[in-house]
Amino acid sequence: MKLKYLFPIFIAILALMTSCEDEETVTLLDGIQVSSSYVSIPVDGGSTSITIMAKDNWTVENSVAWVTISSTSGSAGESTLTFSATSAIDGRTGEVLIQCAGETQRINIIQGLATISTATCQEVIDGPDSKTYQVTGVVTAITNTTYGNWYLEDETGSIYIYGTLDSKGGEKNFLSWGLEVGDEITVQGPKTTYNGTVELVNVTVIGINKSLVKVDSVLNAELPVEGGEFVAYLTCKGEGVSVEIPEDAESWLSISSIQTAGTNTVVTFKAEANESGDRETTLTFRTTDGSKNYTSQTSLSQKGAILEVSIAEFLAAEVGNIQYRLSGVVASISDATSGKLYLRDFSGETYVYKIQDFAQANVKEGDIITIVGKRAAYNGSPQVSGAVLEEVIPVTPVTIAEFLAKPEDSNTYYMITGQISDIDYAPYGNLYLNDGTTEVYVYGCYPGWGATGDDRKGLLADKGIVVGDTLSVIGIRTSYNGQDQLGYGIYFSHVSAQ
Repeated sequence: MKLKYLFPIFIAILALMTSCEDEETVTLLDGIQVSSSYVSIPVDGGSTSITIMAKDNWTVENSVAWVTISSTSGSAGESTLTFSATSAIDGRTGEVLIQCAGETQRINIIQGLATISTATCQEVIDGPDSKTYQVTGVVTAITNTTYGNWYLEDETGSIYIYGTLDSKGGEKNFLSWGLEVGDEITVQGPKTTYNGTVELVNVTVIGINKSLVKVDSVLNAELPVEGGEFVAYLTCKGEGVSVEIPEDAESWLSISSIQTAGTNTVVTFKAEANESGDRETTLTFRTTDGSKNYTSQTSLSQKGAILEVSIAEFLAAEVGNIQYRLSGVVASISDATSGKLYLRDFSGETYVYKIQDFAQANVKEGDIITIVGKRAAYNGSPQVSGAVLEEVIPVTPVTIAEFLAKPEDSNTYYMITGQISDIDYAPYGNLYLNDGTTEVYVYGCYPGWGATGDDRKGLLADKGIVVGDTLSVIGIRTSYNGQDQLGYGIYFSHVSAQ
């Protein structure tokens, strides 16, 4: 065959190969198939439809806020799914998942031409969601070293990076970058806003400029209550080192000395004795190469005195790391294994979210306990966190007859329940309690554990407790002028007769 005949055949084969490559390659699943796994919507807005052929019921997972889908579920057979969007200022992309029979079909959505914009942090904050940005800034804090969640800051503001891909585009390999606070980094990724926080999601790292100052190690990162020296050992390749102590730590932390030898710098700090609760701070070290500024950070903490407060004072305190000592009666227990309970004293009641080694202590409702923990909150509701159990005073429920048979003892507490037969002195809650077979005099029924002075008054009036009501009260076995009685009573609960 002559060459002039071979050439047209070659052209035909080449055209056929090109045509095949231009067609979309679709991964065919057994349970669900789609007419197209790519959906293109005009930049001015509009709709595009695809056909679904499913062997079972299917659902759509749509995390793309700017896309509206005609249906989020369907049954076996052929269905039409329509994707709609309003006009877009810039190109944007997204992904929708269709689940069917344990399989996942991914639908890639594009509107307009997706472009990567070089921007400052403030321009990202002001820009639209779903747009891809490229930003350069300094790493100011790292919050997750598995997925790579951290804060990026430039001279205009700060944004949160939620997820960092490795050099091959993989997830959960953030440590492969060796990224540290103070490094300058350039990343690109799509913007989203989550609960008011502006984020770039699953960013690609374009470049890292390692900081010229680095904290190699520290000495005494946790200082004792009485204070002492904290030492930071640095490597600095810039033009000198400056140190920034946060304003809220200037009253108790100062610089003792800065010693430099070549690229090695040693900064020594002095911490004063701590008369309040636990405290901590973050120190920033800065240097420059003449054109750019570089930073590195380290943290130190100092143990503090434990503040002994009432529950009302605890509830009025700010959320933080200060340690508080609280004592009161266990009003109720919601989890006896982990120690989730409500603690009540004369001033109020608070929720305690877990107590260390609680199950081994055999604490029950009505017992009097002392704990140490921090002021925390969940969804705006105050609570104690990180609690440690210091003391348990057991309270034994008994009948009135059993109580009267006990010896007098100011260190042993009982709980008795009965009907109020008479009120002797209402302000302090002096009354008679009868359980149907036996009666006892209750010398004082105070609002709660820890009440002194006038805080002991007014329980009966405040709670509307009257003769005929059933009352449970905690106290000790005592007597006065030969009369057996329950002394220094603490209110636990009551049931109105009305």
